[in-house]
Amino acid sequence: MKRIAAFMLLVAFSLAGVIPVQAQRISPQENARRSQKAAKKQQKAYKKAVKKQAKANRKAAKRAHRSYR
Repeated sequence: MKRIAAFMLLVAFSLAGVIPVQAQRISPQENARRSQKAAKKQQKAYKKAVKKQAKANRKAAKRAHRSYR
C-alpha cells in the first residue's frame, strides 16, 4: 500500500509541473472546487487500489493454503 501511495504522490507532483498558464487565471472558488474534485478522485482511486490489493492478498493466501493440502 505504501508503494501505491508513493506512486500516486509521484504522479500528482509530476502533473503539477504541466499546469498551463491559464490555470493561474481561475477564481479562488473555481480553484477550490477543482481541488476538492481532484482530491475526491484521488481518494476514490486510492480506495480502489486498496480494495484490489486486499483481493490479491486473499487470493494469494487461498493459494498458499491449497498448497499445504
